[in-house]
Amino acid sequence: MTETAAPLNANFKPRVFSGIQPSGGLTLGNYLGALKRFAQKQDEGIETIYCLVDLHAITVWQDPEALRRQTREAAAAFIASGVDPARSILFNQSQVSAHAELAWALNCVARLGWMNRMTQFKDKAGKNAEKASLGLYAYPALMAADILVYHATMVPVGEDQKQHVELTRDIAAKFNHDFKVDFFPAPEPLIEGTATRVMSLRDGTKKMSKSDPSDASRINLTDDADTIAKKIRKATTDPAELPGEIEGLKDRPEARNLVNIYAALADMTPAQVLGEYGGKGFGTFKPALADLAVEKLSPISTEMARLMADPTEIDQILGQGADKADAIARPILAQTYDIMGMVRSR
Repeated sequence: MTETAAPLNANFKPRVFSGIQPSGGLTLGNYLGALKRFAQKQDEGIETIYCLVDLHAITVWQDPEALRRQTREAAAAFIASGVDPARSILFNQSQVSAHAELAWALNCVARLGWMNRMTQFKDKAGKNAEKASLGLYAYPALMAADILVYHATMVPVGEDQKQHVELTRDIAAKFNHDFKVDFFPAPEPLIEGTATRVMSLRDGTKKMSKSDPSDASRINLTDDADTIAKKIRKATTDPAELPGEIEGLKDRPEARNLVNIYAALADMTPAQVLGEYGGKGFGTFKPALADLAVEKLSPISTEMARLMADPTEIDQILGQGADKADAIARPILAQTYDIMGMVRSR
């Protein structure tokens, strides 16, 4: 009889980890691509750990007061989007020192050639790579530590972060091979949902971004109902009616983007949206999308405003989450040190 190989990560507890950088200005793209999915993961019976990665934020210079405000605002967005601190662990990275400690150990496992292949460093550093911080270059190893310090097996990410999860798998595999252990899992990237990549409302070929100079290009999670509706109604479109089939959205990036947004907000497929609105013009579709967006998003902006009015509640939630996270991370870090041969008296 042929033995069946044990499934990958069979020896590890299923655990989700993901994080968002608190660099300010969370958008509809962050909600549909991350926050909405984070909240949904709570219903799957899997332990969920979510982190505001403020150590990643300082790879480029941050105004200290702005960073504090943005960290609290991002936490408010998590909570307002449905991430329940009683069901998930929510904290900011710098409060759990095991992240930085494990990152150094993994810096000594990762290879320079692996880092040189990271496309995000090239994108962020641009032509001024020699002036970029060492942290910006090495932050994929910190991202690996963020994941592995919890023995996370699943990482919800956008398509642009998939390469970093693959690097994490390489680092975990090399550590296990070098020390002849089965200690770190090989985390799986989870890229799910209709609108994992939400595009600009002004140009459907560009990703929705807080750095776009035009505020009309995005819906901010802090926008009120009137602003949300106005931006949807003024979104760039083409003159043709919506098609009845998905194939009809080819070469129509703005139309495809709005259909995807509707589908993600309504928990429908794009095909279902076209089944309802195919043959109708944007004069009909955009008001319907605006109403849907207001229905789904304005409660989030309202709750965020309530939380930000008195950040004491946010700080308490982050502190309690950090204590819970540390209780998981500290023993894993201690085992890592033992495996690597560190002398430890306490």
